[in-house]
Amino acid sequence: MNKADLHSHTTASDGTCSVQQSIERAKANGLAALGITDHDTVAALASALEEGKRQGVEIVPGVEISSVYAGKDVHVLGYYMDINNPEFLHRLEELREVRGKRNQMMIEKLNELGISITMEEVERRKKEKAGNIGRPHMAEVLMEKGIVTSMKEAFDKYLGSTGAAYVNPPRISPEEAIDIIQEAGGVAVLAHPGLYKNPEMVRKLIEYGLQGIEVYHPDNDEEDTRLYGALADEYHLVKTAGSDFHGMRGDEVFHADLGAYTVTMETVRQLRELSGRE
Repeated sequence: MNKADLHSHTTASDGTCSVQQSIERAKANGLAALGITDHDTVAALASALEEGKRQGVEIVPGVEISSVYAGKDVHVLGYYMDINNPEFLHRLEELREVRGKRNQMMIEKLNELGISITMEEVERRKKEKAGNIGRPHMAEVLMEKGIVTSMKEAFDKYLGSTGAAYVNPPRISPEEAIDIIQEAGGVAVLAHPGLYKNPEMVRKLIEYGLQGIEVYHPDNDEEDTRLYGALADEYHLVKTAGSDFHGMRGDEVFHADLGAYTVTMETVRQLRELSGRE
């Protein structure tokens, strides 16, 4: 086993059970290492690191920070930060507050579209007390009510960046996300660049100090993979891969299954070296 999936999410940000299930699945799928990169939180990492040792799967501590560029969501992955850094934890808390505002705004937009949905219904879809509430939970409610028939339809029609209920409140810039990660001793990697369709933005972030690009991801098509792989080579950046696994929604894997997009353990070593933790 020499494979690493560097982009995955726990179904709750501190649920030991969900962490355990994710790591068991990673091991069963032949992974030597798994990156845990929850949105704007590192709450799951302490239990994940412990569970990884128990199961013999190396856990790469990470985070996925939400930012906005030209009105569009841009996500920046961080690896090997000091997860006990008080300033880092404070900044993540601020980001989660913005996420909460966005959720409420999207609920209001859905109501305006004639869809009866409440925040209480969405909150009930969350499996654990702690952790983020997000669009996948809204999608589950829409499916439950028969408004849509699949997670994909929910995002395409209502919740995705071109959906009728999508909103994007003021957020930090990708440059600020890079700063937050690097100031906590971490390595900043741009997530799924194929979603943004903006190579010029990627070049700008590279010049700012981006250290890696997620070249292999379910939302990157073949052209994206070639383009961003070549950019990473040109600027000597780390090329990462990730399934963006968000657990199961019913019988449906959200994004791709663990191990669907991988790199070798050499990439894990590069990330550790860049962070000074080698």
